[in-house]
Amino acid sequence: MSNSVDEKGGGSNSPDNDSISVYEQPKGLRGVYYHPITQIVMLAFVCFLCPGMFNALTGLGGGGQVDPTTSANSTCAVYATYAFFAFFSGTVNNKIGAKRTLLFGTLGYALYVGSYLAINIHPGAGWFVVTSGALLGVTAAFLWTAQGAIMLSYCTEAQKGIFISIFWAIFNLGAVVGATVSFGQNIHSTNNSVNNGTYVGILVLTLLGVTIPLLMADPDKMIRTDGTRVVMPRHPSWKSEFHGLWVAIITDPMILLLFPMFFASNYFYTWQFNDYNSALFNIRARSLNNFMYWLSQIIGSGMIGVILDSKRLRRRVRAFTGWGILLVMTFTVHIWAYYYQRTYTRASIPPDSQKMDIYDTRYPAHVWLMIFYGLLDAMWQTTSFWLIGAMSNDTNKLAIYSGFYHSIQSAGAAGVWRMDAIGLPYMNIFLSTWCLVVAGLVFSLPMIYLRIRDTTVLEDEGLMRRDQEINDMKAKGMIESGNKIS
Repeated sequence: MSNSVDEKGGGSNSPDNDSISVYEQPKGLRGVYYHPITQIVMLAFVCFLCPGMFNALTGLGGGGQVDPTTSANSTCAVYATYAFFAFFSGTVNNKIGAKRTLLFGTLGYALYVGSYLAINIHPGAGWFVVTSGALLGVTAAFLWTAQGAIMLSYCTEAQKGIFISIFWAIFNLGAVVGATVSFGQNIHSTNNSVNNGTYVGILVLTLLGVTIPLLMADPDKMIRTDGTRVVMPRHPSWKSEFHGLWVAIITDPMILLLFPMFFASNYFYTWQFNDYNSALFNIRARSLNNFMYWLSQIIGSGMIGVILDSKRLRRRVRAFTGWGILLVMTFTVHIWAYYYQRTYTRASIPPDSQKMDIYDTRYPAHVWLMIFYGLLDAMWQTTSFWLIGAMSNDTNKLAIYSGFYHSIQSAGAAGVWRMDAIGLPYMNIFLSTWCLVVAGLVFSLPMIYLRIRDTTVLEDEGLMRRDQEINDMKAKGMIESGNKIS
């Protein structure tokens, strides 16, 4: 049963009275299953078990191997294919549906983890690791686009920060669990690579993640907590969908100002994991650093989520407050990191037997840097998604914006991982990281000032859908090309 109610305070300037339908929430266990929070938690556990395990592996530095070169080339392959396919993954999501897209997206992670087990057993299998990385990039592009569309579509406008924080906390708990497996397996080791048991444990967890999308609810049956139905994207022609990429930018060009922020969002991992964690620490210390890094992300996402969804502050004030926190954190951690980076180069890093251990007197200060980097990463990703969600409630636009986000961030990551693989000086990679993060903040500031409003205007939500409907009607001969629809 539904009731038609007038939309109040939506920001519409139309003289017509727009209305929305409010639906009754399911009751009992069915209501629990179809509750948006339940589905977001299930979505988070997909990423807990698939990308979370990938992060645990990457966070070890070099994928837990002695020689980080193969891992760097593989990670470059991941992000190179990811960057290409993520640009179009929003349109694929709109065509086949978010649930199928999510399921397809999980398939590459188990293969990738298995490739590291293979190279641990057969050292000449480096080509398999790189190939698996390229295939993972394809599937990961679809997983993350579906994730973004679901996460931002299931929440009300006032819940976006909290939903993102819940997701981010559970997702990063996956990396924490993976790091715990690694630390537990290697706690008595002073070598510089992990054992087979670590890879087997992570592989089993990854395979569990592949099954969860099969158990999730159909997005078309979802009702938000305010009673409005989740309107998932229609399935128009491929031509109309690809045209939507262009329309999304034309109708809201402010998204371009977020591109530098997107570009930087995975760029900083290379220095943190390969050029700091792998370069200075033995495997036991690397595992503990990895654990603390991902644990701090859970705290960071919760902290920034509370601020971004605070009911005591207007949305514009929250946006500027979040931006200011990112600015302070950026300079705090990079000044701190510069103090360490200036003390070593690729040529001067200690041999494996002399790398820093958890019992070294210098270790506490160094692990705190990893903790603060984890806080910054979580705040950066959460704020980026929050800004995307603040621009529109239109599911078509959100899917395409999510595709933009992952495509651009992956292009940056592919480039910097390749730079690391060919041996670019650590200091060059560090300074380029610092500069890109600052540039992301500088470019996002005018977007926040000019585009973020206290409520999302209804006309903005419908621009993309309206354009697609006009094109579809023209294709069917329902209107003449010279006519206008108002």
